[in-house]
Amino acid sequence: MKRKGYWVRNVDITNGAPHTLRTNEDEFLMYDLRDPSEAVMAVRNIDWVFNLAANMGGMGYITKYNASIMEDNALININMLKASLKEQIKKFFFSSSACVYNRELQQTPNLPPLAENQAIPAHPDSNYGWEKLFSELLCKSYATDYGLKVCIGRLHNVYGPYTTYKGGREKAPAALCRKVAEAKDGDTIEVWGDGEQSRSFLYIDDCLDAIHRLMKKSDYSEPLNIGTSDIISIDDLAKLIINISGKKLDISHNLNMPQGVRGRNADLTLIRNILGWHPKTSLEEGMTVLYRWVEKQVAKT
Repeated sequence: MKRKGYWVRNVDITNGAPHTLRTNEDEFLMYDLRDPSEAVMAVRNIDWVFNLAANMGGMGYITKYNASIMEDNALININMLKASLKEQIKKFFFSSSACVYNRELQQTPNLPPLAENQAIPAHPDSNYGWEKLFSELLCKSYATDYGLKVCIGRLHNVYGPYTTYKGGREKAPAALCRKVAEAKDGDTIEVWGDGEQSRSFLYIDDCLDAIHRLMKKSDYSEPLNIGTSDIISIDDLAKLIINISGKKLDISHNLNMPQGVRGRNADLTLIRNILGWHPKTSLEEGMTVLYRWVEKQVAKT
């Protein structure tokens, strides 16, 4: 946003967490958006709000901490919508998730891409997904009842450097990169599940491009998939990372760990029609950047 010439305020609950990339924002405020008064101060004198804040993590995290995730995120989203309405912001972006989709449609690794209208009837596979679906409906209600201009992006497995890569909240791409970076030639890395579960992964630069286009060019207020339709198994993702590393490693499987739905993929028909957007970064290109970054972080410790 700074490179595009915007004045930027960054708000976070902490200053310097592993997932926080401090850049050259014009103003940084350390607020807890679960507090309604701090949410109001966060959006004061702002035109656009990008509500990216959430208590979340990878599959191991979101299947373990249910109450805190639902409570924290519901408070954040309600407070941010109320504050944005009160302060008369011009546009509000909500970062939803592909976790909203019905688990019954995700029972096989090679499933058809999921379109936006398939989230309801609802049966998400996690409480995190239920919270995101509820918040989507809340955003749409603010648009209908109060005229607040909202944009909703259903993000599909976004990855890239400056992400959480250790500690329990990391997602599969960063977790696998860390395991490979820590391993020595001839070692074995562990993959959760049988490795046949499949996902599509979106590089961070492509994600940000889609979000900016949605906010700048569209008054569309229904949820839009922001992802890729290039599906890959978790085993093949691990093999790709191993190949990038140049190491010779074996893979073992832990069937006792959470693995989520069997397959999930994004139908991009709607976002192409509305924004003319499509992802530009190949999985190999993006994973190379992520792996090299994680490799450097591991080397530091």
